[in-house]
Amino acid sequence: MIDWDLAISLGSRLAGEGPVVSRAEAADAVAELRAGAHRSTGLVRDFTGLDAPAGTAPILVVDRPGWVQANAEGFEAASRHMVAKLAAEKPPSRIGQAVGSKVTGAEVGGLLGFLAGKVLGQFDPFHEPHGRLLLVAPNVMHIERELDVDPHDFRLWVCLHEETHRVQFTAVPWMREHLFSEIRAISDAVEPGGFLEGGLERLLEAAKAGRKGGSIVEMFSSPEQREVLDRVTGMMSLLEGHADVVMDDVGPTVIPSVAQIRARFTQRRKGLGTLDRLLRRLLGIEAKMAQYRDGAHFVRSVVDKVGMEEFNAVWAGPENLPAKAELADPESWVRRVLG
Repeated sequence: MIDWDLAISLGSRLAGEGPVVSRAEAADAVAELRAGAHRSTGLVRDFTGLDAPAGTAPILVVDRPGWVQANAEGFEAASRHMVAKLAAEKPPSRIGQAVGSKVTGAEVGGLLGFLAGKVLGQFDPFHEPHGRLLLVAPNVMHIERELDVDPHDFRLWVCLHEETHRVQFTAVPWMREHLFSEIRAISDAVEPGGFLEGGLERLLEAAKAGRKGGSIVEMFSSPEQREVLDRVTGMMSLLEGHADVVMDDVGPTVIPSVAQIRARFTQRRKGLGTLDRLLRRLLGIEAKMAQYRDGAHFVRSVVDKVGMEEFNAVWAGPENLPAKAELADPESWVRRVLG
């Protein structure tokens, strides 16, 4: 149903190569990011108490086409169950499949091309057997120049956040499979034939009204899928907020200019153009920005109240993850989980 080769080819072309740097500058950045990620492992462990087994998930420093390739592989793995279900319940004709796969391949490629120039790093949980950490060197170099901040400090700051995600998934053994089960639950709720019915109208209305949550994912989701998405939102907000707390609280001990970096990075998010804001809303990126804020508020509130050791009960099992409503009411999570 999706021409992945086309998606990778188109996405790589649209992504571009990033800032112009010398071969020596590029090599230095790659080496520094790799070293920063390894250095961050111990910093994250000492601050959070999460101990990730050594050598479980590789650390890769990639360019934009490399990020596109990795995420196409991840998307393919994530969508495999849904694609198989749709194909079994409503098999397309041979011509329809050939044309449709090109269309969806172009759509996925366009999405990957747009995102490839913006992502600084990510943990890819779909890579077997334990996932992998991706750091996008040209984007890190582009932003550090744009913000006019110390590049060595900025690179370690980024590594602290992204390495926290690698530690979360490798130190908490059930996390990865739980995410996969939630993705399967979303796929199981798909209704062929009604999948797009009314979705475009709802999407355009929400975008025109400027409502929060007017993303493609939510507009094309059924009520059953949105229930799962709410659970995933709680989980991802925890992970993103937890990583933000680590990067900002550990930062002052090892990154002299962390306050300046955070201030300029936050200000940059506010300076986006109208088209960029619209695309971010439709693709759900604005919601991801809210995850950083809401998740960090939740983590700080609970840690301030009960301490890091008690907070770590959140990693004991899926039932201890915060619900979406608990993000705004950390006290309710404390009462439910810690009594």
